[in-house]
Amino acid sequence: MNLILFYITYPIIWLISILPMRILYIISDFLFVLVYHIIGYRKDVILDNISTALPEKSKKEKELIAKKFYKHFTDMVVESLKSFTISEKEILKRYQYKNPELVNKYVEQGKSVALVSAHLANWEWSTSLPLALKGNVFGAYNKLRNETFEDKLKSTREKFGVVGSRTSDFVNFIKDKFNNNIQGSYILLSDQSPMIPKTFHWAEFFGVKVPVHTGAEMLAKKYDLVVINYRAKKIKRGYYETDFELITEDPKKFKNYDITEKFLKITEKNVKEQPDFYLWSHKRFKHKDKFEKWQEIMKSKQQTKS
Repeated sequence: MNLILFYITYPIIWLISILPMRILYIISDFLFVLVYHIIGYRKDVILDNISTALPEKSKKEKELIAKKFYKHFTDMVVESLKSFTISEKEILKRYQYKNPELVNKYVEQGKSVALVSAHLANWEWSTSLPLALKGNVFGAYNKLRNETFEDKLKSTREKFGVVGSRTSDFVNFIKDKFNNNIQGSYILLSDQSPMIPKTFHWAEFFGVKVPVHTGAEMLAKKYDLVVINYRAKKIKRGYYETDFELITEDPKKFKNYDITEKFLKITEKNVKEQPDFYLWSHKRFKHKDKFEKWQEIMKSKQQTKS
């Protein structure tokens, strides 16, 4: 059944993907009307997230940010579809890298790098990172129910040189690379909300105490990874510029979770610069009132161990 579904849907996706960007943005404009004005996709979640993160904004300003987010969101949909057939020449024109020499300096020194980032602007087109960076670039992807489509999506994301692994296997994937002395840069998106039982740390994010992903920091300390933040900035419709910012070249000198908190502060700053282009549709603050519940879970785990 999955194979049949793939052969029905993929040709449609491919036909849409080969359309010129100007046509795809006409489709995006139609989707915006559908998603924003008619369906109102996650409108309550989006407005609540914006209100929580940016309480200083007026109601009118928050509504405008939400509206601009929807416009960007539907652009992201068609840009993601374009990923299936976009050429190297076109993606380098539309997705430029400002200072890749920062990363390449450490690669040339024989070091591996944790490339941490947030769901800001267009993170999908960062699959073009190997076109700007030296050495291996590795990334994680989520398992799909349709394995045939998952394989196709994986090959699409790998066409510019990224080597992918399922998110659930990524820790073992990194371990294998180090066991075999294979150097690389690891793409780690770290700004979304973890599950409560799998949380190790809570931190302030936009002034709200929330559970945070700490995997990037733990891996950096374990394997002595240079930690570099990369940020995609939207220049105009269909055009982005990505820059790199060093967080640390010596993660073991940091106290536990300080690297994570530094990353969150950088993310806050970047989101505030372009709030229209952050992924507000994700329920980032859904666990904000569950800190005490988490403490109880941790206490229970400790008692079980002892």
